[in-house]
Amino acid sequence: MALDLKTLFGRKNMALVGLDISSSGVKLVELSDAGKGELRLECFASEALPRGAVVDGNIENIEQVSEAVRRVWKKSGTRIKQVALGTPPASVITKKIILPAGLKDEQLEMQVESEASQYIPFALDEVSLDFDVIGPAANSIDDVEVMLAATRKEKVEDRVAVTEAAGLVPTVMDIESYAARAAVERLTAQLANAGAGQIVALFQIGAQMTHVSMLLDGQPIYEREQPFGGHQLTQDIVRAYGLSYDEAETKKKAEDLPEGYAGEILQPFLESAALEVTRAIQFFFTSTPYTRIDQLFLAGGCAVIPGLVDLVATRTKISASVISPFKGMQMAAGVREKQLRLEAPAYLVACGLAMRRFAQ
Repeated sequence: MALDLKTLFGRKNMALVGLDISSSGVKLVELSDAGKGELRLECFASEALPRGAVVDGNIENIEQVSEAVRRVWKKSGTRIKQVALGTPPASVITKKIILPAGLKDEQLEMQVESEASQYIPFALDEVSLDFDVIGPAANSIDDVEVMLAATRKEKVEDRVAVTEAAGLVPTVMDIESYAARAAVERLTAQLANAGAGQIVALFQIGAQMTHVSMLLDGQPIYEREQPFGGHQLTQDIVRAYGLSYDEAETKKKAEDLPEGYAGEILQPFLESAALEVTRAIQFFFTSTPYTRIDQLFLAGGCAVIPGLVDLVATRTKISASVISPFKGMQMAAGVREKQLRLEAPAYLVACGLAMRRFAQ
């Protein structure tokens, strides 16, 4: 995979699987075209990562992560080796710029590099740079709007190294928040009036971080990250019951904890999670011109904790639901639908990455 241009926006209709590498594990999704504008979920799989293998989006142990990628690919049953990868939004600089219309590709690349040097606080030979022509500029028929994206080469190279060490072929690099939005956009299209004019709040509650996106007609109008996630609940279990972190994580997922856990440990965590959501919404209202949210989606591994979505809906007074990125898709014969219902919210980014196969 080239590390100069065209790594972040990729090509259309190339066989790809989506591979999401997070601090807690790796997730893989394969989608196919079912015809008539529908998608089919061919397979999905996940594999946990040891603590410390990925920290703050940085791959700290390439061998551990590549072994997990190798296992998840084998477990999934897919035969596709071309992979769409995500990179954390915090590691990517994005900027919309205006350039003259009608430039040839070579001229456009030169202009983008020239403009990029104004916005990127690193030497250009240290970054992986890409751009995408969005369309005509709003205020000038002679110009086009271009999205510029840049990240440190080492961030891309680590993910490339992990994928190649697992025997796979890194083909497209996307920004995780963009991948999540692509998956959400397919779902909002299923709302009344295809979601036109509705403000949708997306809370992705991961292991360490909660990523907040407010979307209007598919475009972000507000984004932030908050240091809150399922790791906090695991740590509470460790302290309460004297377990190791791995034991606590296993028992949490299996719901194999002592009587009293629900009231003493879980309920305070749910209250904290609901408070994080309400605070984020208040920040949104006070720092933007917007004063309403029409629909709230919860995603990430924590989204399926019993009681959370109801508590969030009660605290925020907003229609809230747990998101399933596969809603409305056909299912291949081998898909374990019961397992999928339990785990689907954690596959939002992996699903969006897999959708890059069909991106325009």
